[in-house]
Amino acid sequence: MNAPDRYERFVVPEGTKKVSYERDTKIVNAASFTIEREDHTIGNIVRMQLHRDPNVLFAGYKLPHPLQYKIIVRIHTTSQSSPTQAYTQAVNDLDKELEYLKQAFEVCF
Repeated sequence: MNAPDRYERFVVPEGTKKVSYERDTKIVNAASFTIEREDHTIGNIVRMQLHRDPNVLFAGYKLPHPLQYKIIVRIHTTSQSSPTQAYTQAVNDLDKELEYLKQAFEVCF
């Protein structure tokens, strides 16, 4: 069978960055972030968190191909923010929310 090994879906190869940044040359305050070894789960969570930011004009993601284990997140912001700031804030906010959820779960069980 020609299917890739299962571990390739999760393990980032040596020398490869988990997140890479590429500024959009045609649109001001727009950029793409490529996140290696992630899928729709993380893509949709990050996209929804970015939509909560009033400085984000557009946030979306795509999987280039089902056998390529990466997502591309596109962000377009207002002039008051940058795509890097919006992405960093979204990830930090998600981290706080998940920590709160973990604590609430541990209290219940």
